[in-house]
Amino acid sequence: MTGRACVFKLGELAASGAVVPAIASGDREGAVAELVRALVHAGSLPPTLEADVVKRVLQREGRDSTGFGCGVAVPHTKHPAVKRLLLAVGVSERGIDFSARDRQPVYSVFLLISPEESPEDHLQAMETIFRSISRVSFRRHLRAAQTKEDLLAVLSETDETRRAI
Repeated sequence: MTGRACVFKLGELAASGAVVPAIASGDREGAVAELVRALVHAGSLPPTLEADVVKRVLQREGRDSTGFGCGVAVPHTKHPAVKRLLLAVGVSERGIDFSARDRQPVYSVFLLISPEESPEDHLQAMETIFRSISRVSFRRHLRAAQTKEDLLAVLSETDETRRAI
């Protein structure tokens, strides 16, 4: 890290169309595909990149699961054609097997796609996500969200809470 202040806000990174309050898929591959598709539908990712981004995220998952435990996964990748950070957030009511470190199902998924030439931004965005998901209250509110608006409100509230600290 360069020591500069973390400037990313989850509420601003997550495009409203890339917020999925009810992930339909029950497996990791399907969940990743749904969240990438949400980025496409939100206009954040060109449709021509959809398949390649899914492939890259799943290749990254094959090296080491991003199911970090406590019901959260943060699949991520870098892509040469992506010009800014992209974040999609989804919630699964029934849970998804992400081969998490604690061997528990994942209920909240944060999909981060970063430009290849911005490794510091990627690390700062990951830090922002991890700082939020480390709080039990944040994870609880995220899982309770029923609509896109609810999810965006939870993301924005965590940004406000972090700024107040």
